[in-house]
Amino acid sequence: MRRSPRDTQESFRTISRRGLLLAGLQGVFATTLAFRMRYLQLDQADEFRLLAEENSIKIRLIPPARGLIQDRNGTVVAGNEQNYRITITPEDAGDTDDVLGRLARLVPLSGEDLEGARREIARRAPTLPITVADRLSWDEFSRVAVNAPVLPGVTTEVGLSRAYPLGPDFAHVLGYVGPVSDYDLSKIEDPDPLLQIPRFQIGKLGVEAKLEDALRGKAGTRRIEVNSTGRVMRELDRRDGDPGANVRLTIDHRLQNYVQARLGDESAAAVVIDVTTGDILAISSAPSFDPNLFVRGISAADYQRLTENDHRPLADKSVQGAYPPGSTFKLVTALAALDAGVISPSETVWCPGYVELGKRRFHCWKRGGHGHVDLTQSLEQSCDVYYYEVAQRTGIDRLSAMARRLGIGVRFELPMSAISEGLAPDKEWKSRKYGTEWLIGDTLNAGIGQGFVLASPLQLAVMTARVATGRAVVPRLLRAIGTQELPVEPPADLGLDPAFLAEVRQGMFDVSNSRRGTAYGSRIVDDAMRMAGKTGTSQVRNITAAERARGVVSNDDLPWERRDHALFVCFAPYEAPRYAVSLVIEHGGGGSAAAAPIARDIILQALSGGFPPLTAYPESQRTRIQSEREKLQVLEPPPTDGGKSRA
Repeated sequence: MRRSPRDTQESFRTISRRGLLLAGLQGVFATTLAFRMRYLQLDQADEFRLLAEENSIKIRLIPPARGLIQDRNGTVVAGNEQNYRITITPEDAGDTDDVLGRLARLVPLSGEDLEGARREIARRAPTLPITVADRLSWDEFSRVAVNAPVLPGVTTEVGLSRAYPLGPDFAHVLGYVGPVSDYDLSKIEDPDPLLQIPRFQIGKLGVEAKLEDALRGKAGTRRIEVNSTGRVMRELDRRDGDPGANVRLTIDHRLQNYVQARLGDESAAAVVIDVTTGDILAISSAPSFDPNLFVRGISAADYQRLTENDHRPLADKSVQGAYPPGSTFKLVTALAALDAGVISPSETVWCPGYVELGKRRFHCWKRGGHGHVDLTQSLEQSCDVYYYEVAQRTGIDRLSAMARRLGIGVRFELPMSAISEGLAPDKEWKSRKYGTEWLIGDTLNAGIGQGFVLASPLQLAVMTARVATGRAVVPRLLRAIGTQELPVEPPADLGLDPAFLAEVRQGMFDVSNSRRGTAYGSRIVDDAMRMAGKTGTSQVRNITAAERARGVVSNDDLPWERRDHALFVCFAPYEAPRYAVSLVIEHGGGGSAAAAPIARDIILQALSGGFPPLTAYPESQRTRIQSEREKLQVLEPPPTDGGKSRA
């Protein structure tokens, strides 16, 4: 069929439009290609010329800023400081010995530094940068930067390094950071690439180690261009990582500083706990050490001084130390006996100075005995014979159960290292441990906190807080991680008869406030801050019958390591308990003479938020107390607002 002229004309118009559209698209493509060729051949000519000369693009990780650790009020106790360092990348350096030799002429590098760098180069991948020197001065850093063209593979970097502004005050709580070791890597199944960065710092002990993942942060990256001689030509791109989360503790740094100063040169530990929340306000171990030494690389001489010190400054006695609690354990024995119904508060026990069991005598600390004593008098005067009797009636399994109920023999989960579980022994434990039966003599020893019983200062503080409140107070060290405040769980009721608790508290009050009390000399005379306490003295040696016959040797006449441990626990104010304190002084002698005065000062400091008024002390002691204060090396106290308790 023949097409009409109109149809033919319409067909030509359609073909013409399509042709024009196709031609237009081809023109746009050709123009774009021309501009791209111009950009590559002219505008990017220098970059491609450098690349043609064997330049290379490398990706480097950027270590994130480590999270800060703060006290309860926001004061930084672990921060970061600027650090100038030099790194060398073996792959880019070529002859590393030659480059290191040139570096040594520009900055002070010891033979040990150079040998350490060579060891790292030998054991690491050649593509990884090795830190040759850090903590350089600005002048040293500048000399290397200026001479970079003749130092292939060498890079000057500005980074951050950990710093502990309060040094020894928080050493045992925070721990410290140090370079990643092969041992650290062996414990991690899928290590973060950050850990491969030489001398990258991770937590080694304490909060720094326990909260490593939160504090570390996420790495950033940067693309750099390196020429054929290993020199960094320019940074092409940078993506900063995420800094670590800040951590806020429950500790008050001023109280922590005071406690550390008050413990002085003693081998001791003290814990201060808020009985209403479980917040640990201070947790100190003495003597301490400067964690900054470990961050910077402790010298062999400094480390030897720490390890050879018989007072063990590297050990955290507050949570790692497990001590016979001595007479402080009588709080447990009294409550166990009352709860079991084997004794009433008014019932008396005759104390002639000893108890005979078979052919063995168990002695009271008072050789002539205490006569007839009831529950409150037994605590007030710390009569051993009373507790031999009630322990035997109660039985070890009930004693052990009450000890755990009050926190002894319980491992509390805090972000600190090597926390001791202590020991609340029972029959099953001895059978499993030694394969022998439990003896009645074991029960008598346990009743006065000797024998197998062990407790840490932390556990003793928890025990005291629970006696003070009748609630299962749980200690906590963390207040917030990042922006997340950690909730405070109201402590559950212990389920103990309030009347029994009141009797025990009254006995503790008499310890500090009755003239016959073992800690009367360390009383607080301000009615609003009166404390209730319990002294303890735990033996570390056996006293033979022959020694008793001729007179027990005084602690002052014994070598330091053979003297008794001194203990004291207390809470205040008596009418409305707010804080509990425990204190252990290794080989300090008697708890009433050595431990009670220090614990009294600590709880007054907590109640007052600084130095308490001298009127809180007995008048005869005020001149001495003022003199002792002036000698203490403590932080300047904040302005007072009339002696209100801390938040």
